[in-house]
Amino acid sequence: MPTVSAQSAPVFEAGGGTTITGLASPSRGAQDVAVWRVRFAPDNPSPTHSLTREETFLVLSGALAARFDDHVETAGPGDVLIVPAGPDFSLVAVDGPAEAICAMPVGGQAVTTEGTFTPPWAE
Repeated sequence: MPTVSAQSAPVFEAGGGTTITGLASPSRGAQDVAVWRVRFAPDNPSPTHSLTREETFLVLSGALAARFDDHVETAGPGDVLIVPAGPDFSLVAVDGPAEAICAMPVGGQAVTTEGTFTPPWAE
């Protein structure tokens, strides 16, 4: 049974003040679920993208909004955002920084105007 310590987990700078710490993934011993910790800078949305698999965000601190074409879902500490596969969305911390734990089935990919890819923190 692999253990990934927070101190040894790889850290990725995703731009705009967003930092992602890769926790569970196939390269770190997970077979079914990838998990990472995300620290969002305030008012700096992620690029708009969609997903090939459902992704969930457990908000640890701050407030996190998922902006879809037709609505916005906002979650605070202890809340969970469930982002379905398919629709375009972006994520943004509102009213200050936010932090969340994210989980997605192994093999889930992001789809952008530049193509479909597995994020490096989920590999």
